[in-house]
Formats: sequence, C-alpha cells, structure tokens
Amino acid sequence: MMFRLHNLALPIEADEAALRRAAAAKLRLAPEKIRDLSIARRSLDARKKPVLSYIYTVDVAVAKDTRLSRGVLAHIEKTPDEGYRLPKSGREELPHRPVVVGSGPAGLFAAYLLAISGYRPLLLERGDDALTRTAKVQSFFETGKLDPSSNVQFGEGGAGTFSDGKLNTSVKDPGGRGRFVRETFVRFGADPAILYEQKPHLGTDVLTGILLKMRAEILANGGEVRFRSQVTGLCVESGRIAGVEVNPAAAVNGEIIPAEAVVLAPGHSARDTFRMLASLGVSMEAKAFAMGFRIEHPQAMIDLSQYGREDARSILGPAAYKLTHTANDGRGVYSFCMCPGGYVVNASSEVGGLCVNGMSYHDRGSANANSALLATVTPKDYMTCLQASLHVAGGAFGENTMVVTGEAFAANSLPEALAGVVFQQELERRAFQAAGGRVVQQLFSDFSANVPSSGAGSFSSCLKGQGSFGDARSLLPAFLSADIAEGVQAFGRKIKGFDRPDAILSGIESRSSSPVRILRGETFEASLPGLYPAGEGAGYAGGIMSAAMDGLRVAEAIVRRFRPVIQ
Repeated sequence: MMFRLHNLALPIEADEAALRRAAAAKLRLAPEKIRDLSIARRSLDARKKPVLSYIYTVDVAVAKDTRLSRGVLAHIEKTPDEGYRLPKSGREELPHRPVVVGSGPAGLFAAYLLAISGYRPLLLERGDDALTRTAKVQSFFETGKLDPSSNVQFGEGGAGTFSDGKLNTSVKDPGGRGRFVRETFVRFGADPAILYEQKPHLGTDVLTGILLKMRAEILANGGEVRFRSQVTGLCVESGRIAGVEVNPAAAVNGEIIPAEAVVLAPGHSARDTFRMLASLGVSMEAKAFAMGFRIEHPQAMIDLSQYGREDARSILGPAAYKLTHTANDGRGVYSFCMCPGGYVVNASSEVGGLCVNGMSYHDRGSANANSALLATVTPKDYMTCLQASLHVAGGAFGENTMVVTGEAFAANSLPEALAGVVFQQELERRAFQAAGGRVVQQLFSDFSANVPSSGAGSFSSCLKGQGSFGDARSLLPAFLSADIAEGVQAFGRKIKGFDRPDAILSGIESRSSSPVRILRGETFEASLPGLYPAGEGAGYAGGIMSAAMDGLRVAEAIVRRFRPVIQ
C-alpha cells in the first residue's frame, strides 16, 4: 500500500536514510518495513535561520501484511493519483493537420500533445532552431547586431529559453498538467529533482538540450517543425479560419497552408502579429502588465541574508527571494523572475528598441543575483501617458502623433487594444537612444538622487550584452521610477543590503507579460472560429509552467473535438 506523509522536518544536511527513519517513525514502524520511499514535495524552512530545515512530503510503500495503528491511519492519507490522462479524441473530421504558431512553452506543449495523440501537427516558428539561435544571441551580446527574427525573444523555446527556466507556478492544477510538463522535461533530460522541489528551475543550457529532444519526439510521431516561418496573415472563409499565410505568401519562400484548427501561441513580443489580428477584427483587449528595471546585488549578500549562514550555499545553491510592496500611491511594486547566480541580458527584439531580462545557467554560478523590479501599469495608465503627452525627464511622449518603429499612431485613433504595445515600444525606443543601443545602468544611490552614474561601485555587473552607466531613471515615466525607488527602500527592510547605494539598476524591463489579451470563449477559440489563442502572448499565462499548461488546455480542446489526422 502507498501512503502520503506530510510535514517531515529534517536538517538540510540529512540524507535519505534519515528521511526513511523519519517516515518510519511517523508510521510507528521499523525502517525495514518501508519497501519504497519517494519525495513528493520538498521546501526550505528558514524561519529559524541559521537553523535551516527541509520540510518533506513523501510517498511510502509498505508490505501488504503491514498493520498500521488506528492512530496512525487517522493522520495519513493514501497517495493521491496526480497523473495526467490524455483526452479522448472527438468525432468531427479535420481535413488538414492542425497548425501551431510559435514554439515557446505554450506552442511546444500544444504541438507535443497533438503529436503523441495522432494529429501530426505542423509547428511554425519565425525564428531559428535552438542551436542556431543560441549562436546568434551570443553574437548579438558581443556585437550588438540584432536579428529581429531570432533573438532572446524569438526562436525555438520562446523567451523562456534565455531565462532562469523557473518551473514554479501558482496556477491550480487538478488535472495534473503541471506534473505532466515536469515529467516531460525529466524524460528529455531535466534533473528529476524538478518533480518535487518547491522552486525548481532548469537553466538556459539545460533547456536547449530538452528542446532538441522534444522536437525529435514531435517528428517521430508524424509532426513537422519549420523554422524561419513567420505567420504573416490568416485565411478566412465563410467566417472561420481556413489557413495561414507564411512569410508572406507573395515572397519567394512564402506560402498558404490550409488549416481548420490553428493554435496561436506567438509570445508576448509578437507585436506585428497583434497588429495583424487587429486588422482582421479579431477581438482583443488591452491588459495590465508591469514595467521597471533589473537590479543586481552580490549573490553572497543575498545568501547570507536569506540563509543566515555562509556555508548553506554549498548545500542549497544560491538563495532566491520574492518581494512585494504597496507604494504610497497604491501601486504594486514587486520582484519578478529572480535569477540567483544569474545575468542581466539585453533582450531586445526590434531594431532601434532596447529592453532587458534576466537569465541563469543550470549551475547558477555567476557572482550576482538579479531580479526584475516592476510596478504595475494599467490600460488607464498607459492610455493617459500616450494621449495626454505625459512628460518625463528627458522629453515628452509627443503631442498629437507618436512615431514608433516607423508607424504613426494618431492619439485620437489609436486602437485601444494595442495601446500597451505602443507604450512599450516608445519606452524601448527611448532606452535604445539613451546609450546608442547599450543597456543603461545606474547605481541605486544615483537613481534615488536622480543623477547619472559614471561607473560601478564595489562590485561589477554580470551583463550579457554591452552596457553604459548613465541615467536609467529617466527611461520610465516619473511615477513608475518613484514607486520603484520606494520599493527598493522597503525591500531593504526585508533583505539586509537590498537598498545598498551601489546596487545596480539596468533598464528597461518592459516585457514582463503581454500587454494584450486575445479573447477566447469556452471552446478556447477566438472570435474567429478555428483560431485557438494560447500562452503568455495571448494573455493567458505568465511563465514557462503556466504557458505550457495553457498550451495543453488548448490542444486538449482540439483533441476532444476532432478525430486524429490519418495522413
């Protein structure tokens, strides 16, 4: 019989034998009576630091003839079934194979589920395969020469490929989708510890290898994957989708691909795709997101504050944090996508624009910790900025017309659903111009005093890309920078040294999530029947796990409706 035991507390140094003894004690059995033990959950308890403990939830198997006392049985449970079950196929005919647009977590897992379910999907990705993309990203970091189709945002794996690869999510998961995602990662090369760690991560180097193996599995199950294949239009017949235009169709390498079911998982940076959807009248809405900066500290400082002892990193790895604050104006300020032992990266994807993100390798081995420091912006906020010409240090947002990446948007005719896109682009354009395409960095003491920085303090930035010290504060509207400065000071009361004068801010982080939501109904279809928006870019996720789980949901809707594709 299998039982689940909760709240087994052991020192972080304890080994598997100690865990087995603790489980046996809770069952009031001799340790040899336990035939098998596996960890279901493990989280760190640092409330009494420097005394650090792991809190375990374990599943144990005991011999059939083992008798447990009533007192024990009253406080344990049978191991629950947390497995994922493939949906049963529907009966409606699907004349052509389903098309999946985008190979980020949502598109990748949608294509994977469709492939193993017999639907032979075609996965289209505007960028390059993972290995080619990695080489181009490294070249961009070194030279500043950007490929707008293959960069930190676009290419196999999506934006998550160049991140910390975090796999934690707050999304409720009664159907076992999250478990299925993690098990799939393990199957294709991830450390099995991601199945039970409270805050699992992969690292960009591990993710790359996983992507190659997942692609091979899609191909082995009859699917097809095409790179450098950007969907530039949708074909509509009788009020529903009939196909996709690629590259565009009039180009030498362009074509029209027929399809009655299209999963659209474009990622949060596919601004041209959002404009294409708006031109077709697909229902969308502007949504709140967050903007700010990356902040760096010495990782050793974070470790000591979080663990209370200097030797814990050798056992636990570099420490993480998650911080929130409500500013005086009521706006939320918070840390996001924290990268222990990580790097700040130039995450730009448009010529003439600049934005940053954070990433870590699997070993989280850099000298610095970094995270995004973000403040919430609502559609009302950015519409006010755009339409009322909000003045910020260094200039205004224009008067009646804004010029953004070559396109003019009159303030009185700006499509409201795209206002957040335009807001992001304008700020990224300013960030690019501020230092000629280099990442603008500023020490927190100078940021607070509103004066430019001329160089680093007692530690150096771990930056992938070219940087320049200067005036990062002026890159954002004044209310956002003020809220972030207030947030850093508040976080200094939670983590000693967080507000240190030489903490390094890099700007700007503008793509924490999509500024657009593509509306969908109960069948997961958009207002254009046959189009299935999915993932972070569509406005339904926020990170690798939630995006992958949403991709599964959308693929399940297609499976339940249609029969598998025979040819």
